[in-house]
Amino acid sequence: MASIISKLKELDDLPQKVDSEISNLEKHEKAVKSEAKTLEDLQQKSGNRFPGSDYHPSDRKNWMNGLDPQKIPINKIIWPGTHDSATNEIGIPDITRPFAQCQSLSIYDQLVLGTRVLDIRVQEDRRVCHGILLSYNIDVVINDIKKFLSETSSEIIILEIRTEFGHDDPPEFDNYLVGELSDFLIHQDDRVFDMTVAELLPKRVICVWKPSKSAPPKSGDPLWSSAYLKDNWIDNDLPWTKFQSNMKYLSEQPPVSNRKFFYRVENTVTPQANYPDVVIKSVTWRIHPYARLFISQCLSKDYVDRLQIFSTDFIDEDFVDACIGFTFAKIEGKA
Repeated sequence: MASIISKLKELDDLPQKVDSEISNLEKHEKAVKSEAKTLEDLQQKSGNRFPGSDYHPSDRKNWMNGLDPQKIPINKIIWPGTHDSATNEIGIPDITRPFAQCQSLSIYDQLVLGTRVLDIRVQEDRRVCHGILLSYNIDVVINDIKKFLSETSSEIIILEIRTEFGHDDPPEFDNYLVGELSDFLIHQDDRVFDMTVAELLPKRVICVWKPSKSAPPKSGDPLWSSAYLKDNWIDNDLPWTKFQSNMKYLSEQPPVSNRKFFYRVENTVTPQANYPDVVIKSVTWRIHPYARLFISQCLSKDYVDRLQIFSTDFIDEDFVDACIGFTFAKIEGKA
């Protein structure tokens, strides 16, 4: 009898719960629109121009070489990066892919476009993944990188590979990475941050390996520990909230000249499972168009000496050019 009464009460409370859920959805939709308008208003008021914003490299595939490797200190580069880089073929097309795909280009095509920081997640069997959804074997990523390196001579790549949350490390994965990339690996060394691109050549890859349980790389190792690549990711789909969070955490970082780690800002927002729109491309577009605004705001707030890695979903030429242009201005002493 008690269980029947309990069920009847649940049914009696159901309309109220439905009304509450609808109210939450309506409030969230209003918040999304309001925050998008805040960003648009700020862009209209302040603009999105900055020193180097008109710069467009003649060859994005070789943009570091175009800026002159001898003139590019590692700590003055605004590194264009991709978030969840190897998701162009993840999941099942038109079914699960829209909920996990953060990039539409292959790793090779991203590098040719100008991307220089890659974010790769793997699981136990060396397949790339994003959460529970799977993509190709890590060999595809490594082969794309090696192809790009064979076609260029002065481009430095930061390759972050981590074991996805909830998974075990692929067996002997550090040995695999060293074996595949040994000719190109820049060894873990604090002195790298005070060097130019030319001083690192012919080595070309800073590979950050973040295992879930295995021992992290040590000083002097061919691979770098996760302590050398930091960020402050927040799980949120509101664009102004994320924009402000990015700016706040960036303001708390030491200037690049005083730190011995890379710091990443991600111009992304994350779909939330309890709201209707969980397609990554449509959600991330709430903030995607405001990358140049973020750089210009860094300038106005005097955070120029803190911005370093700038990453995005669905990277495009405009995002890359913004990063390269600002790098050019810093090298020329205009920013």
